[in-house]
Order: sequence, then structure tokens, then C-alpha cells
Amino acid sequence: QVQLVESGGGLVQAGGSLRLSCAASGFTFGRHTMAWFRQAPGKDREFVAAISSSGSITRYLDSVKGRFTISRDNAKKTVNLRMNSLKPEDTAVYYCVVDTDRPYGSVWSEPDRYAYWGQGTQVTVSS
Repeated sequence: QVQLVESGGGLVQAGGSLRLSCAASGFTFGRHTMAWFRQAPGKDREFVAAISSSGSITRYLDSVKGRFTISRDNAKKTVNLRMNSLKPEDTAVYYCVVDTDRPYGSVWSEPDRYAYWGQGTQVTVSS
């Protein structure tokens, strides 16, 4: 079965950095778009970044452009999110997701495009 396991969250001061990782299994990793979403308390899920199956195409939420970088290693079946210059408004639970329905699909920003979600990892940025 599909499994997505996130790691790397934690508490960091504003301006600091974190690197989230997601280990995937149960599907042909190199064929599918991967993405990160986040959800802050009392708010809806929010798209953060997506990466195409080959890694050649990426897409970002406007507010994280230039600060966050999504990458993937198809040999290791992992997707990462490097987060620099963190702000208190980045505080949320971050989820790794995969679009298993469409091989070689687009870099979607809609949560309904992604069939499987990890358990999430908490990121807290203090001011």
C-alpha cells in the first residue's frame, strides 16, 4: 500500500531553516507528481510546492517563492522541502502528498488531485 512518511519538522526561530523529507513506498515513485501542503490551526489546507515526476517542473505558493525549494531523488524515493528564512506565518503541519491517479501528471495545486497524504510533521516558527 502507499505510504508517505514525513520527517524533519520542529521548532525554529524566525529567519531560520528546516529541511523536511518524505520517504515514499507502495507505488512507482518516478512516475508521479509529489507535493507539500500545510495546514495551520483553524485554517484550510494550503498548497506549498509541487514537483513533477522527473523533477524538471516545480510550482510554489507565491509567499514561499525564493525561500522554499522542493526536490526529489527518484532513486531513493524521497521528496524534500528546504525551507529558508522561515516566518511565524509558516507555522503549520506539513503534509507530503502524491498524485497516484495520473502518471506523469501536472504540478497541481488543488488538494483533491492528490490521493494519498502522509501523517504530517509539525513546523513551528517562533518570533
